[in-house]
Amino acid sequence: MPSMIPVKEFADRRRRLMERMAPDSIAIVPAAPECVRNRDVLHPFRQDSDFQYLSGFGEPEAVLVLIPGREHGESVLFCKERNPEKELWDGFLAGPEGAIETFGLDDAFPIADIDDILPGMIEGRSRVYYPLGKDHNFDARVMDWVKVIRSKVRAGAHPPGEFVALEHLLHDLRLYKSASEVKVMAKAGEISAEAHCRAMQRARKGGHEYNLEAELIHTFMAHGARTTAYPSIVGSGANGCILHYIENSAPLKTGDLVLIDAGCELECYASDITRTFPVSGRFSAEQKALYEVVLSAQYAAIDAVRPGNHWNHPHEAALRVLTQGLIDLGLLSGTVDDAIASEAYKPFFMHRTGHWLGLDVHDVGDYKVGDAWRQLEPGMALTVEPGLYIAPDNTSVDEKWRGIGIRIEDDVVVTKDGCRVLTEAVPKTVAEIETLMAD
Repeated sequence: MPSMIPVKEFADRRRRLMERMAPDSIAIVPAAPECVRNRDVLHPFRQDSDFQYLSGFGEPEAVLVLIPGREHGESVLFCKERNPEKELWDGFLAGPEGAIETFGLDDAFPIADIDDILPGMIEGRSRVYYPLGKDHNFDARVMDWVKVIRSKVRAGAHPPGEFVALEHLLHDLRLYKSASEVKVMAKAGEISAEAHCRAMQRARKGGHEYNLEAELIHTFMAHGARTTAYPSIVGSGANGCILHYIENSAPLKTGDLVLIDAGCELECYASDITRTFPVSGRFSAEQKALYEVVLSAQYAAIDAVRPGNHWNHPHEAALRVLTQGLIDLGLLSGTVDDAIASEAYKPFFMHRTGHWLGLDVHDVGDYKVGDAWRQLEPGMALTVEPGLYIAPDNTSVDEKWRGIGIRIEDDVVVTKDGCRVLTEAVPKTVAEIETLMAD
């Protein structure tokens, strides 16, 4: 299936990164390594997000090198050579020729030749941009290449004088999503929304949490999304109060809520949706009361996602609604301002209201610039996910509230006049959920 992101866009990303690099510099970006699962079985390969962003090249054992001003091509890829016998076992390889023809790289070499070629590319460059500390084995190789250059100083070689973290420049570029990226993320959101709807309808049959997880995975794959963006959370009853619950093995019980936090990954881009719904298809009075508070908080937070507001505005908006709701329901006392100042809400709401979203589910990009929250700008993508969790052993509240965990999460992109919700196809009002489950 052809990529939804054109080859030209990857070239534009490389060009924009090189425009931000210092003169006489070089960037080295390794692909993700393959990881052993057990014995001779590998984990499914997933490309490094930075490497994917700059190349679109999905193979392991590859290194992207960017050399501004290089006469024979600024974007160079080292990758595995074609090998018909090996490809019979492990699948098609692009090879250096395919890297140029299919992926639009300027130049390409066999990865087996990197020790002979790359030191000569580094030599004479004053600064090396590189993700130091990300892969210790590759760090050692980079240092070996620099040592080769240093060993030839008396012959006139010029080793680099400075290593600079690549992430500072690259991750700021990744923070702003293009129209093509938003298109992929919107498609991922649509697939995940359908999966959540299927899980809601399946819940009334009973069974176990993993039966709902199976519906999610089935829907993801049926639409070409071959993997989840993160381990799916399917927590019923008190398990919904465990923020990162992934056992997904408990039975579904009538009278309980189910909290599902799950999203597919499409072309390496993540979706991230959370919905909470009753196993029976009908909310109890206490479940509905808490749910309406969380939903109102989410609406308030989404309304605060717009240019000119800063990163923390949606969180502040959600926090005020959640705290007021806890007071109105008798779970907290005093005023909203006092409860927020003293963090009295924390036993019930202990996480932030969202995070950046993109190639990583918790995507890259600074949340603050200096000491100030970052201003929201068009193209930024984030989640909005307030929640309330009443621990089953919280004796400070009436027993009727205990063991109820609720979170509602959507994916949004900042637009020039507000924001666009990418995951609105999955119901989230009480009436919509109960109607869908009744069907």
